[in-house]
Amino acid sequence: MSSHDAATEAAAAGDRRRWIALAIVMTAAFMDLVDATIVNIAIPSIEKDLGASFGAIQWITAGYALAFAAGLITGGRLGDIYGRKRLFLLGTAGFTLASALCGFAANQEMLVGSRLLQGAAAAMMVPQVLSIIHVTFPAHERGKVFGMFGAIIGLGAVSGPLLGALLTQWNIAGLEWRPIFLINLPVGVAALFLGRKFIVESKAPKALRLDMVGVLLVTTALLMLVYPLTRGRELDWPLWGHLMMAGSLLVFGALVAYEKHKTKKDGSPLVELSLFKVKSFAAGIAVQLTFGVVLGIFFLVWTLYMQIGLGWTPLKAGLTGVPFSISVSVAAGMSVQKLVPRFGRKVLQAGALTMIAGILLYSFAAGRYGTGIHPWQMIPPLVVMGLGMGLIVAPLTDAVLSEVPKEHAGSASGLINTTGQMGNALGLGLVSVVFFGQIDDERLAKAPAEVGEAFTNAFQNSLGWAVGVLAAIFLVMFALPAKPKQHLEGGDAVEDVTAEIGKEPVLTH
Repeated sequence: MSSHDAATEAAAAGDRRRWIALAIVMTAAFMDLVDATIVNIAIPSIEKDLGASFGAIQWITAGYALAFAAGLITGGRLGDIYGRKRLFLLGTAGFTLASALCGFAANQEMLVGSRLLQGAAAAMMVPQVLSIIHVTFPAHERGKVFGMFGAIIGLGAVSGPLLGALLTQWNIAGLEWRPIFLINLPVGVAALFLGRKFIVESKAPKALRLDMVGVLLVTTALLMLVYPLTRGRELDWPLWGHLMMAGSLLVFGALVAYEKHKTKKDGSPLVELSLFKVKSFAAGIAVQLTFGVVLGIFFLVWTLYMQIGLGWTPLKAGLTGVPFSISVSVAAGMSVQKLVPRFGRKVLQAGALTMIAGILLYSFAAGRYGTGIHPWQMIPPLVVMGLGMGLIVAPLTDAVLSEVPKEHAGSASGLINTTGQMGNALGLGLVSVVFFGQIDDERLAKAPAEVGEAFTNAFQNSLGWAVGVLAAIFLVMFALPAKPKQHLEGGDAVEDVTAEIGKEPVLTH
């Protein structure tokens, strides 16, 4: 064999390896997104099988989001310091183990604990995905690769609820809801085996130090805020719950003070506070946080309303959500490619108003048709809501980052995604107030026939809260730049963003 032939063969082998590596990390990202969206549809089955309380139901979803949010930036930093491949494999192993523990959970406490572990493992695994893609592919190929990544995200968003419905409905081997977690085991094992062989190790040349005190403070503050919200109703809103929530504000204040100190000391804070001096970034973070609250509230109460309130099967509920997911994907593609370059922030504001219109239409339909409502009667409001959501989720990150200095793009991206997850966890915590707070357990125990009406009323109340939050989001969006700059499209900027970017657009947790 000539030296030219040998070089060609070596290049081809390298080409095969990187595409296999791409398939591995994309599969892991798909597994995480599906796992986030697959759980809600199975919640009523879990509640029935384990006798889970309403508080436990919230923690099964909120616990994952909380652990994921608390660990995202740290996961990215660990990958920079110790190696993206190493952290990806460690996170994948943890995620797979946690999935097994979820699947074999004997009670609600074990399931909640396993979901917390799963979220923490995802926080190690997911931030490495885009970083690995960046170091594996040259700049001229990244556009195509990130396009594929976006398609995978869209596929995961659509297929997650449907897959969850099918696995729950089929009741494989009498396992009921458990296969939604156990399906991760063969995928995770394959990703570990192939990842060790095909993923190339990489580290950041100048990785920042870990800010473990910052991680501890932000986690403590979130727990002090979310835990009383989820437990308060069951315990009749004790005094300690109100004190904890008030105390969380003091801990957030301590976090800000410590991060200022950390910045002066060694320049490696968990949160880059100087970013908040950029008006568009500060406004965008507020939008991301409150939008996460809306999504956290809606997706959980929607599932409970359809399956417990209306008595629908998981498959019927899952299929009802397909038009919504498709509408989100269609609007997201249009907004980024055609609408935002021409109309700027007006597209995001139109999205907020469109979502409000869809929610009001949904609330009207739920009230008019009551427990006799059919899936086809839900499709019009769901399509309107989906179109509105798509106009927000896709262009929001670009709008928030457009005026951020290039050297802070990576930190800003990590913070945006972390904030979205925090909002999601907070929204899931608020479900006890806006949804379960409207349901009289003692009355329903005496009159089970009234469950449908009670859940419909609670669903409408939750939608009213969502409208109020979206109205606030619409006003805050005036602080976003009128026309976002497109400085993040080049190869160098992608490097900054992929260094710490944490997560795809939040759809549900």
